[in-house]
Amino acid sequence: MKKGIIAGLIAYSIWGFFPLYFHQLKNVPALQTTAHRVVWSFVLVLLVILLRKEFKLLLASLTARRVGIYVLAGVLLAANWGTYVWAVASGHVVESSLGYFINPIISVLLGVVFLKERLRKIQWLVVALAFAGVAYITISTGKLPWISLILATTFGFYGLIKKLADLPVMHGLVLETVAIFLPALGLLIAADVAGKGSFLHSDPLTNILLAMTGIVTVIPLILFSTAARNVPLSTLGLMQYATPTFQFLQGVYLFKEPFNTSKLVGFVLIWVALIIFTVEGLLHFRKPVSPEDLEQMDLEVTDMI
Repeated sequence: MKKGIIAGLIAYSIWGFFPLYFHQLKNVPALQTTAHRVVWSFVLVLLVILLRKEFKLLLASLTARRVGIYVLAGVLLAANWGTYVWAVASGHVVESSLGYFINPIISVLLGVVFLKERLRKIQWLVVALAFAGVAYITISTGKLPWISLILATTFGFYGLIKKLADLPVMHGLVLETVAIFLPALGLLIAADVAGKGSFLHSDPLTNILLAMTGIVTVIPLILFSTAARNVPLSTLGLMQYATPTFQFLQGVYLFKEPFNTSKLVGFVLIWVALIIFTVEGLLHFRKPVSPEDLEQMDLEVTDMI
C-alpha cells in the first residue's frame, strides 16, 4: 500500500504542477503544443506496448465497437488537452483549476442523465451548492467560466465514455492517441511548411519541453495505474484534489492571476460542496474494494489536464 500511495502522490503532483510546465511553452501556439502532446504520447505508449510484447494482443482485441469508443474518447481528450494548454498559456490557471474541482460533480450529473443513476438527498445538495458557486461567479464577474466548464465537461464525458471501454490503460491510450495522431501530425507538418512551426525552430529548452510532452503525459498515467491497484478508492479519491489545489495555488501566488472576493465566494461554495461530497461518499461506501472496482477506476483515468 505504501508503494501505491507514493505512486499516487507523485502522479497527482506531476498533474498538479502542469501549469509550471506548460507555462514555459506559452510562446508556442496552443494547438501546436497539444499536437505535440498527442504525437509524442502516441509514440511513447506504442513503444511501451511493443516492449511489453502486447501489440498482437492489442490487435486481437480490436472490434468496431471498441474502435468507435476510443476514437470518441480521443476526440474528447484532445479537446480537454487543447483547452487546458490554451488556458495556462493565456493566464487562466485559476479558472482551469476550478474545472477539475467541479469535475467530480459533473461526472455525478452525467451518471444521472446517461446511466440513470439515482442521487441521494445529500448529493443533490452538493450539486445545488456547486451550481450556486458557478452561478455566483458568472453573475458577479459578468461572464460564464467557460474554461472551467469545458474542462469539466470534456473530462466528464471522457470518463463516461470510458465506462463503456474494457481495455487496460496503455492499450486504451494507444487507441485514443492513434485516433487523433494523424490530424495532430498533419497540423505540425503544415505549420512547419508554412514557416510557423516551433519545434526545432525555437530555443533548446522549448524544443526539449515539446519533445517531453509525451513523457509528462504517460508517466503519471503509469504511476496512477500502480496506485489504483494498491490504494483504497476512498484514499485515492481524497488524493485527487491535490491536483487542482496545486494548480489553484500556482495561479494565485506564482502567476499572480486576479482572484477577487466574487471568485472567492464562488470557489468557497464549490469547496464546501466537495467536502460534503467526499465525506458523504466515505461514509456511504465503507466496504471492501473489489478488483473489478480497481480495474474500472484504472479505465477512467486520463491525463488530467
